[in-house]
Amino acid sequence: MRVLVVDDNALHLLILRKIFEKSAATVVIANNGKEALDELRKNPGFNVILTDIMMPEMDGLEFLSEVKSNSVTHGIPVIGFTAGDVDYYRQKTPIPFDTLVPKPIDFWELYNLAKAKATSALN
Repeated sequence: MRVLVVDDNALHLLILRKIFEKSAATVVIANNGKEALDELRKNPGFNVILTDIMMPEMDGLEFLSEVKSNSVTHGIPVIGFTAGDVDYYRQKTPIPFDTLVPKPIDFWELYNLAKAKATSALN
């Protein structure tokens, strides 16, 4: 499984990288949406994307819009997570996340959710 993790919190990135790498997943990290788009341009072959919403430079909503409006990346499942109001973000974005979850979240639950989304996207 190839995973793109987007978050401006270095601790979250480290934890998620370690969890996914334990299952032999390839993990690419980005600190904001702009960095993530650069990674997708280099190689769009991700099975799932995990992204925070509140980030500098390009937030998760703008990033989601770019991913889902691109013919190459639109089919990649995008899981959003936020410490903000999940219902507010569900209403604010015209393009829905494949899944949107609140923080704090158990990182193993996030891993299991990502694994399930990546698997269902392949079928």
